[in-house]
Amino acid sequence: MNIYDLYLKKIKDIIQKNKNELKIIEFNNFKGISVESPPTDFDFELSCNVSLILAKINKLNPKDLGAKIKSLIEKEIEDFTLVELAGPGFLNIKISKEATKEIIKKIFESKNKYGSSKNNKKYNIEFVSANPTGPMHVGHCRGAIFGDVLANLLIFNGNEVTKEYYINDYGNQIINFVKSVFLRIREKKYNEKFVNDTNLYPGSYIIDIANEIIKKSNNNFENFDESFEFLKKVSLDLSMKMIKSDLEKLGIKHDKFFSETELVNKKLVQNSIDFLRKKKYVEEGYLSPPKGEQVKDWKKTKKLIFKSSLEGDDTDRALQKNDGSWTYFANDIAYHMDKVSRNYDFLINILGADHTGYIKRITAAVNVLSNNKVKLYCKVCQLVKLYKNGEPFKMSKRAGDFISANDLLKEVSKDSIRFMMLNRSNDVELDFDFQKVLEKNKENSVFYVQYCYARISSLFRSLNININDSIDIKNDVIFNEYEKIILRKIFDWPKVIEVASYKCEPHRIPYYLYDLATLFHSYWSKGNENEKYKFLKDGKIKNINTLIIIKLIANVIQNGMNILGVSLPQKM
Repeated sequence: MNIYDLYLKKIKDIIQKNKNELKIIEFNNFKGISVESPPTDFDFELSCNVSLILAKINKLNPKDLGAKIKSLIEKEIEDFTLVELAGPGFLNIKISKEATKEIIKKIFESKNKYGSSKNNKKYNIEFVSANPTGPMHVGHCRGAIFGDVLANLLIFNGNEVTKEYYINDYGNQIINFVKSVFLRIREKKYNEKFVNDTNLYPGSYIIDIANEIIKKSNNNFENFDESFEFLKKVSLDLSMKMIKSDLEKLGIKHDKFFSETELVNKKLVQNSIDFLRKKKYVEEGYLSPPKGEQVKDWKKTKKLIFKSSLEGDDTDRALQKNDGSWTYFANDIAYHMDKVSRNYDFLINILGADHTGYIKRITAAVNVLSNNKVKLYCKVCQLVKLYKNGEPFKMSKRAGDFISANDLLKEVSKDSIRFMMLNRSNDVELDFDFQKVLEKNKENSVFYVQYCYARISSLFRSLNININDSIDIKNDVIFNEYEKIILRKIFDWPKVIEVASYKCEPHRIPYYLYDLATLFHSYWSKGNENEKYKFLKDGKIKNINTLIIIKLIANVIQNGMNILGVSLPQKM
């Protein structure tokens, strides 16, 4: 139930029907025309800019056009009690009590679906996809939670979503990982000193994996090459088990895991390259030398090249290394060809901060692979800066001194992590302050929203009413000045969902919930300052309309926190 869309459609229909009388020739498909909530100091529920937009493109006077549209709206839309022409041509609108009552009834009827739509699109969201060389660290948490909540948001808004994890279990980093496990096994079994090599993984979790393998295997592990395939399988299984455990603790469960090794073994890379060659996007050639220090080791070598510059990339991209083996990008093209073949409408990749430069080339590949029928969105999650006792934490997975997701979960709750990781837009760095997320005040936004719901729950308990029971609306709905502002905020919820879904910006949900909670807490405090605004008198609700407003707040907070995957305690 989006009242802005509802009334925008009615206004458009009126203008279309009366276009000759209004002398409107050009509509530009009503682009830029909207119905919004006006600023809180205006005592109106709606504001529309239709006069301004249509007057400009039809070279009419916006006030004269606004006056005519105002007259038509007053005549044809019974839900409005007042339409005012303001400023340069804005239309400010008051909704009738009867129409408001019907809107609220529909919101209550929709229950946990209020704000959702029926978009019926198919999405694949690939997120986390951390190299399976050890447990997740804090840096992975942001992308993991962003991807999970975005999936929840799109599902809530009526879409079908597959949450996917791409396992990078192929290449040099896996060889080094397996070698690290092998050397730890040798250290344990034969007292051999672990090699000091910057390519290896010295973290303590490698020792844990080695100990687990020793317990379950009779293999002597005398030769690395002979042990490699067995060690690769069991080491990766144990590492992925750690990662899945970390994800589960964060409330995240993927629908599909896709192996890079399987992709290579099934010759999917060659198939994708052949496909692109037929479309004349792959050819043999030479690339310019790379910039910076890498140029020292560069050799001019003829190799297969993807002509991504034809699709807007800065340069063409190599598909082969100097030794003729496939590049990571070639493997990734094959992976995305597989995703395209699964008939999704949209692909979304959640990337780390160091992958920004990768977006143009993979977007170019998807455009060609899908004949521009599948849209790829890449959302980059910037770095998380972790602070404790005023000091920043350093993390480095390869050095073995990183802060794991499990370490973070020992310090703060899953709810705090999920909410706070979305407390800023994904494209800016995030400061995660242990002290803030443990405090119980307004500065801790997750606490503030949960406390709002707990207060509402306590109010319903005192009235012996189940917070999930429906409220029968019989009489006119008459609200005071604070309740009107809250109601307008409630009306904004479907628009927040729509914009957050369309722009893939789930951070809009906690922002909105915090604002809604702030309005409630302010109203609650007014009752402590002025008897007029107290909710209860002699243990009974003073005004059923106040209970209606509070119930609406509870419903929206339930919906929002479910999308975020954050719990709602009824007592705090």
